[in-house]
Amino acid sequence: MEHKAVIDKTVDFVKQTLAEAEGGHDWWHIYRVWKNAQHIAKAEGDVDVLVVELGALLHDIADSKFHDGDEEIGPKTARDYLTTLELPDDVIEHVENIVRHISFKGSLEGQKWTSPELSVVQDADRLDAIGAIGTARTFNYGGHKGRALYDPNIKPNLEMTKEEYKNSTAPTLNHFYEKLLLLKDLMNTKAGKEMAEGRHKFMELYLEQFYAEWEGER
Repeated sequence: MEHKAVIDKTVDFVKQTLAEAEGGHDWWHIYRVWKNAQHIAKAEGDVDVLVVELGALLHDIADSKFHDGDEEIGPKTARDYLTTLELPDDVIEHVENIVRHISFKGSLEGQKWTSPELSVVQDADRLDAIGAIGTARTFNYGGHKGRALYDPNIKPNLEMTKEEYKNSTAPTLNHFYEKLLLLKDLMNTKAGKEMAEGRHKFMELYLEQFYAEWEGER
C-alpha cells in the first residue's frame, strides 16, 4: 500500500475511533499533532516520514487515562490496526514503541526508549500541550474531571512521581507548573524548541493575567 493510501486509511480509522473522545484528546488534537509533526520532520530531515506520520496519528488512539490507567492498550490498539495494513514488521514495531514511550508521565521515570522519529512526534504532541491551545485543553480536561480552577492553598507538586502524576486531582492551574511550563526545556528537536518559545511566553502572560484578575487588580 502506498504512503498516501496508508495515511488516508489511518486518518479514517482514528476519526472513527475517537468520534466520542474528550475535547482535548479528540480527532482535532490528533490533527494538530500530525501537522506539527509534518512541519518538524521537514525541518529536521533524515527521519522516516511514514513512521512519524503514523506515530502522530496513532499516539493517542487509546490514551491510558481514559482506559483505567492501562498503559498497554494504546500500543496494542496501534499494533492491531497496523497489522491489518500489511506493513513491514519494523515499521509496526517502531510506531508501537512511539505510542508506548511518547507520554510525559513516562518520562518522569526517565526516557526508556527513543528514536529520531519519537523525538519528532513527542515534540509535536508537547507543542499541543502548551500555548493558547494547550491552555484551552488544560481547562477543558480539568472541567471534564470536575477539578477546581485554582486554589491558592494547594501548591503545585514539583517533585511528582509517575504514580502521583497519574492519580493527581489537584486544581487545573497547578498543571501549568507540574507539566506545561516544563515542556519548553524538554523539547528534543531544533524546530520543536523554536516553536515552543512563543507558546511558552503566551502561558507566562496568561498566568500573570490570571493572578491579577483573581485578586481584582485588572
